[in-house]
Amino acid sequence: MDPGLSAEPYKISDKNSFAYISARDRWPVILHSQNSEDPNYKQEGRKIIQDIAQLKYEVQHDRLMTPLQDDGGDDIKGYNEELEKLGNPKWFDAPWLFAECYLYRRLNTFFTTTKTWKTHDVFHVQKNKTFRSSRAAILELASQYRQIISSLKNPEQPTGTEGATEKERKLFSDMTEICLWGNATDLSLLTSLTYAEIQQLQGSGAREIAKDNILHKQVDEVYDLLKKQRGEGQVGRIDIVLDNSGFELFVDLIFGGYLLAAGFATEIIFYPKTLPWFVSDVLPGDFADLINTLRDPKSDLEFLFSEWSSLHSEGKFLLRPNRFWTTAASYWRLPSVAPQLFEDLKQSELVIFKGDLNYRKLTADAAWDPTTKFPEAIGTLGKVGSGVRILALRTCKADVVVGLEKGKDEELRSGDPEGNKRKWAWNGKWAVIQFWDGKP
Repeated sequence: MDPGLSAEPYKISDKNSFAYISARDRWPVILHSQNSEDPNYKQEGRKIIQDIAQLKYEVQHDRLMTPLQDDGGDDIKGYNEELEKLGNPKWFDAPWLFAECYLYRRLNTFFTTTKTWKTHDVFHVQKNKTFRSSRAAILELASQYRQIISSLKNPEQPTGTEGATEKERKLFSDMTEICLWGNATDLSLLTSLTYAEIQQLQGSGAREIAKDNILHKQVDEVYDLLKKQRGEGQVGRIDIVLDNSGFELFVDLIFGGYLLAAGFATEIIFYPKTLPWFVSDVLPGDFADLINTLRDPKSDLEFLFSEWSSLHSEGKFLLRPNRFWTTAASYWRLPSVAPQLFEDLKQSELVIFKGDLNYRKLTADAAWDPTTKFPEAIGTLGKVGSGVRILALRTCKADVVVGLEKGKDEELRSGDPEGNKRKWAWNGKWAVIQFWDGKP
């Protein structure tokens, strides 16, 4: 348990939580999908399949969690020390956040301890298939993005006028929401959707319907801050801690390009993962793959390819992987576990945390009262003078949620016969946009 944490972390043993459903129903499906695809039958490939089958068996039969095999990673020691502190529990007795991170890190050791599969991304095929299924929404956003960038370079109204400010405020809000709802397609959650069902979650129609489902929306505060900084000539870098690859990474690049073109940022730092993680999370290679798929001279995608390739080559789009993002540590521990990363984040004018897992880590994945204030739930990062400005863009796919108005959680539960469960927060239908200014 994180020092100073006053709420209990969610445990898999809580049958009313999504943690229990996730371990019981989702994890075996995810592991089985890897077990069924073997590109060849080399000896190491067969051994990997056996290891995955063993891991699946241990999860399903609630066996003891065992120390991770040392693959040379500097995070293995931390995982094994944490496991020992927890008393080497069985799977269903462990905190959900730790167990889920351990699951993916252990899966990765099956590959990193081999010679021929060491850098293999076990989720690569799934990620590519899902991105291709998003083409309709991608083309729609590409056209809108081109128009927005052109209008920013050639504004119809002089900047600073009341009409221009309100138009810009609305555009900023719209772009933030596009970035938010891009998180709807999460492969670790949506393991059985068809292409048609995925497309229904994307595009302007879906976002318009979802506007009223943002339960806590602190967009104006962020816009006012960035606009003030721009007016005072204090524009700096903005960081985005990435979540899913494919369509969500696409909208993250859309948002990053917009922030640069609007003069709200001088550079965008993207933080991908360093190993295959939670099925669909971004690896550095996914960034390059996405840019290369945009080479299409017959559509607006070519504009994006040219624009983003230039931003990358000019150092305005930068990738900065860090192993901390794939540890089991909540972000309450960021200053102590990764002090250099923490100091680096302080240099950013705004750090945007994307998606559900980042939100769970920000809040220590604990059973907070849903009316708890966001800064209280994020520990050290939420203290006055922490030095970090945080914007969480999160579609809800787990039980933990804070910052709600009194009675809202009860209202959302009331239509469900299992009102003792927070099932409304499990499917990505609802969202929060939460901000904390920790700059002195």
